[in-house]
Amino acid sequence: MQNLKSYFRFLVFIFLFSSFIPPHEINNKINSGPGFAVVELFTSEGCSSCPPADEAVGRLKGWEKNVFVLSFHVDYWNNLGWKDIFSDPAYSSRQKEYGAFFHLSNIYTPQIIVNGKVEFVGSEESRLRKTIQESILEIPKTEIHIKVLKETNRKIPVLVASDGNKGFRLNLALVQNYASDFVQRGENKGKTLSHFFIVRDFKVLSNPKDSDTFFLDMPTGLQASNFTVIAFLQESNNGHIIAATGSSIP
Repeated sequence: MQNLKSYFRFLVFIFLFSSFIPPHEINNKINSGPGFAVVELFTSEGCSSCPPADEAVGRLKGWEKNVFVLSFHVDYWNNLGWKDIFSDPAYSSRQKEYGAFFHLSNIYTPQIIVNGKVEFVGSEESRLRKTIQESILEIPKTEIHIKVLKETNRKIPVLVASDGNKGFRLNLALVQNYASDFVQRGENKGKTLSHFFIVRDFKVLSNPKDSDTFFLDMPTGLQASNFTVIAFLQESNNGHIIAATGSSIP
């Protein structure tokens, strides 16, 4: 049975690799290491300190390979004059969990977390780039592979193959590459804000199987060409991210 299971996983990996070209392989820049960097920005349209952090992660596009950026718009600014249309209480809860991992007395915006291991103020661009370069020199503990299929009825099928482990969590994100919004009230009143790598759907699955198919929800009225799918494995006990990949949507 174990040999059959291993053979099945091998076939899944062959299937994934046969037609999947991750977006970072399209970039001609030479990768400086075998690893990756998952950059999570916690931000809000209601926060006057956040636009510089949004712009900083936007400038990461094409800078290094194997860098996967997710901008989580939190909802706890929404009662201060302006409701962020991209916000979700689940993203605030995710940030609170990180706060516990890092033993922080308070969560804040803008905050950046890299690979679940390092946190700092999101507008510290030089520190962000240095941390990314250090992260991609590390050898990943395991691997994850995905194949994204065409959107059907606003659903995006994602085939995932990874090392099934009870101590891991599988994170799947649908990321909108760019959007802008005019803010009418709050600390950023009168400004048109640019947002990059906005998380529009996010699923966390405990104890993932070696291979499975999942579905992400495409927002109404938007085209798949403006989105990327990011998948990563995370240790449940400390939040460390141990494998990551990404793909455009056909």
